[in-house]
Amino acid sequence: MAPVALKTDPPSKPTWLPLIPTHVFNAAGVTGRPNVDWCESHKVETIRTNVAGTLTLADVCREKGLVLINYATGCIFEYDSSHPLGSGIGFKEEDTPNFIGSFYSKTKAMVEDLLRNYENVCTLRVRMPISSDLANPRNFITKITRYEKVVNIPNSMTILDELLPISIEMAKRNLTGIYNFTNPGVVSHNEILEMYRDYIDPDFTWKNFTLEEQSKVIVAPRSNNELDAAKLKQEFPELLPIKESLIKNVFKPNQKTAAA
Repeated sequence: MAPVALKTDPPSKPTWLPLIPTHVFNAAGVTGRPNVDWCESHKVETIRTNVAGTLTLADVCREKGLVLINYATGCIFEYDSSHPLGSGIGFKEEDTPNFIGSFYSKTKAMVEDLLRNYENVCTLRVRMPISSDLANPRNFITKITRYEKVVNIPNSMTILDELLPISIEMAKRNLTGIYNFTNPGVVSHNEILEMYRDYIDPDFTWKNFTLEEQSKVIVAPRSNNELDAAKLKQEFPELLPIKESLIKNVFKPNQKTAAA
């Protein structure tokens, strides 16, 4: 019997559906290397990214009908007579920045004020970001464990392991406006280093110095403050206080790794 050729249809081409974005997440920003002192001698470069770049992105997103989730900074405040150190009175979202001691902070305060006019922008004030990746040189914990001396001042801080997923949920809820993007409460440098010693390295030691002594080895002053996280906490009641989050999300997971 002669072979029979079977006619088959050519494979159909896949149908690609166009991707229609709804949100843009912006984590771009110039903080300087090795630290913000770099910005003092590179002002144009700092403006280009922190002001012009961020505003351009916000403007394009608005034209396209997109929500911009902008990871900003809370390092635009410092303790003052209305928000004294140790008082538990934190700066709120509507408060006007009072710290422009560094050029970095000056550009961040400037762009935050301008972004208030964009109804499509969600500004997240991040502070001294911490993650469970203790090998990351940008991790606040990693930084201070490598310093020869550290100041000891309570500050609001951001535990990324807990708060980054929250930022995704904020996008899903189409939240806009300004949010203090920190865990509730404050924690000091020494308290963090004590946890580091207790959970990670029992032989770890450190030395303190005063703000006056610190000022002699840095170019620009640094921001120290407490941010009021009540607005974020109201939206996400499960948000942990800073010290609890540090233990749960940073130190205990690393303790297990070290033990293994």
